[in-house]
Amino acid sequence: MDQPPAPVFAGIDVSKDRLDVHLKPLGQSFAVPRDGAGLEQLLAQLRGAAPALVVLEATGGFELTVAAALAGAGLPLAVVNPRQIRDFARATGRLAKTDRLDAEAIALFAERIRPEPRPVPGDDAQALAELVARRRQIVEMIGMEQNRRRQARTPGVARSIAATLKVLEAQLAEIDRDIDGAVRGSSAWRAADNLLQSVPGIGAVASRTLIAEMPELGRLGRREAAALIGLAPINRDSGQMRGHRAIAGGRASIRKVLFMATLAATRWNPTIQRHFQQLTDRGRPKKVALVACMR
Repeated sequence: MDQPPAPVFAGIDVSKDRLDVHLKPLGQSFAVPRDGAGLEQLLAQLRGAAPALVVLEATGGFELTVAAALAGAGLPLAVVNPRQIRDFARATGRLAKTDRLDAEAIALFAERIRPEPRPVPGDDAQALAELVARRRQIVEMIGMEQNRRRQARTPGVARSIAATLKVLEAQLAEIDRDIDGAVRGSSAWRAADNLLQSVPGIGAVASRTLIAEMPELGRLGRREAAALIGLAPINRDSGQMRGHRAIAGGRASIRKVLFMATLAATRWNPTIQRHFQQLTDRGRPKKVALVACMR
């Protein structure tokens, strides 16, 4: 009886101008431009190989068009954190780095680790995520300018900082209106926003960050959701030694807004307040108790 063919795994290294692709176990490598014609060529070759999984790194936005094209073609796709690939490559002794070697490492990661394929957000969801990310950048710039204003010694510098702050605050107000319009313009997002904000401690910023940057919310169990955000404590045990558990990885931007929301919830949400008090009464440090309440 003929053995079924081995499944094919594709790794794609995404750069600004080019896509390097490797197929395992076929051992095939090729590169295409990161433009319309290149994407068509990529899809044609991947359809012919019929991969069980395609993996590419999140590379600061360059991967979005590629991921959308692959998802639109119905190919099973996982977009992974580059740190996972780097750690995996080092663990397998792959220290050399070129675009082609990176594609091989990603394909090997796909074959050995087999991350779960996840749906790619649609255009509206990507646009909302970009608005939320831009809001976060503006808030950070406002904070930096406010720090500089406190240190300014000359009137001219103080006036310059005040003018910059005025512009940034106007942009923040405008982007808040854009985010509100996007959420209110979608019945599904509006329902999710209303549900999230019904929880004491969750305000508009936390709610819309969750909607934009965690589209899996509602489709995952609580443990899976905690791991995805990076709130699951990681064991550090060896032999008889039991190391300190700490959280790591995941989506830092969501953790930041949940931290502030949980601070508010420890005052205004009876369930969270009670849980926080129980943990601190048992001797848990306040920050550890806050992370437990976030989870």
